[in-house]
Amino acid sequence: MKTRSETFLYEKEKQWEPAGEGVTRQIMGYDGQIMLVKVKFEKGAIGAPHTHYHTQTTYVASGKFEFTINDETKIVEAGDGIYMEPDVLHGCTCLEAGVLIDCFSPMRADFLH
Repeated sequence: MKTRSETFLYEKEKQWEPAGEGVTRQIMGYDGQIMLVKVKFEKGAIGAPHTHYHTQTTYVASGKFEFTINDETKIVEAGDGIYMEPDVLHGCTCLEAGVLIDCFSPMRADFLH
């Protein structure tokens, strides 16, 4: 059987899962090829530098973040997007509380319980 999420996922019905100090996430849809994840950051929270074999794109839904990707550091805010190729070192610091929308390909099996 194919691994996939439900068709409709409602924020009010989903638990926010811990994803680091001051960071929580909701998985908002996936199958084996793709995964959409909403990540909420408190001001000052850190997305620790890490790598993974997945391609990732991120949309800044709200807030302001300082991202470092492959030794390049930039500030992004609501409306901005970021592309991270597989295996690239990346992380962020939340400058103003906000929400990131992450899309991974293939899905992040490590995010599923």
